[in-house]
Amino acid sequence: MTDQSNKMWAGRFREPLNEKFDHWQRSFSFDWQLLPQELNSSRAHAIALEAAGILTTEESSQIVAGLDRIFDEYIGEPELMSRHGEDAEDIHHFVEMSLVKNIGDLGRKLHTGRSRNEQIATDLRLYIRDRANQLHYQLTRWTQALVVKATEAGDAVMPAYTHLQRAEPVLVAHWLLAYVEMLLRDASRLEDCNARLNYCPLGSGAVAGATLALDRSIAARELRFTAPTANSMDATSDRDFVLEYLQVLTQIALHASRFAEEITLFATAEFGFVDLPEAFSTGSSAMPQKKNPDLTELVRGKAGRIHGAAATVTLLLKGLPLAYNKDMQETQEPVFEASHEMIRMLRVLAPFTAALVFRTDRMKAACATGFLNAMAAATYLVHKGVPFRTAHEKIGNAVRYCLDKKCELGDLSLEELRQFGEEFQEDFFAAVTLEATLDCHDVVGGTNRARVRTALTEAEKRVQALAARYAPAPEVPENAGA
Repeated sequence: MTDQSNKMWAGRFREPLNEKFDHWQRSFSFDWQLLPQELNSSRAHAIALEAAGILTTEESSQIVAGLDRIFDEYIGEPELMSRHGEDAEDIHHFVEMSLVKNIGDLGRKLHTGRSRNEQIATDLRLYIRDRANQLHYQLTRWTQALVVKATEAGDAVMPAYTHLQRAEPVLVAHWLLAYVEMLLRDASRLEDCNARLNYCPLGSGAVAGATLALDRSIAARELRFTAPTANSMDATSDRDFVLEYLQVLTQIALHASRFAEEITLFATAEFGFVDLPEAFSTGSSAMPQKKNPDLTELVRGKAGRIHGAAATVTLLLKGLPLAYNKDMQETQEPVFEASHEMIRMLRVLAPFTAALVFRTDRMKAACATGFLNAMAAATYLVHKGVPFRTAHEKIGNAVRYCLDKKCELGDLSLEELRQFGEEFQEDFFAAVTLEATLDCHDVVGGTNRARVRTALTEAEKRVQALAARYAPAPEVPENAGA
């Protein structure tokens, strides 16, 4: 049995804890990652306690100095934390024990007027806010790489696909800008998530609110929250922000996975549109000729793990009564794991994208066959006054004729074309060239060459605005818990 005299809740219990249960129910083995957030929220609480007259100015200063020493000693040192926190139940317990060790019994005063229920709700919000800022920066880097690639592509063309069948030609830049749009939406989702979670639970107590007349706006201001939370029961039991954050990460991962799948396909010999950069590929231990798309395959795989984190939290929260329940402890590991995986994934996607080499000759050749100009041909007839449904049928008949003859629409003679309609004139051939097929999509969002140049300029401005909001954050070691 385990002695619980050092527990934060020891007074009520006479019987010692079962040792196996004690170690099983602890969360310190993973919530040590909340050390920076726990220290920051503790500093804010000390300032609020001073304002309430519970701590003197000198006591508050000693506590804050003690918290700073804990930061200096343990940040980036999980193994040291593990050794020194052998008896810690969770990160809150660890900080309290460390503070008492540093400044004596005064450290026990810090828990006055607060509960671990509000502490973990606050720490998780701070953690997600911090991680979201890092993700924004990494998203910006990848988006910038896509925009640069789109600029470099110029007027290079490629087939666009529906149902994985060649459909119409588009500019390579147009294809790349599709992913830019996805990622800019993802960035806005992260911003929305951050805005909703940015309310401070400190002062909510265990469930009914603090029993001291704390000015909750102090802690909220110190931690850069918008305001205090409005309801103590909701504040201590709310994990909506966790689920929303993981759902946003899932959306980013899905977009990354779609990009990865297309690159994987385009890098095959059957497509031959992309040369995989060797710095991001591996070989086969058996087949000397192989260059495998390990990066893109791993991106697809990681998307499943990130989605799994969101699914886990969804099931954890289903049916939980108000307010705090120990089940909520299980929401932390999915957040940590998904955050780490997402940041690591984005860190490699930007340089990988920058290193991609498109085989524009193969892409253009693929646009020359398969009747990718059939829609332009139907549009030609529409401009001649033919109803679209009729035009569709006439070009469909012409395509079938070409299939039998093993040629393309542009290879037919005017005489052959006129068997499908007297509307065909000599100007038909100019209307179905590759350039004309691109430019007939002259609408906002279309692949018309001038429209894409405009879209690229606008995308550059939007990405620059995103970059201005999220300047490079200092690189934090993955074991730093920040």
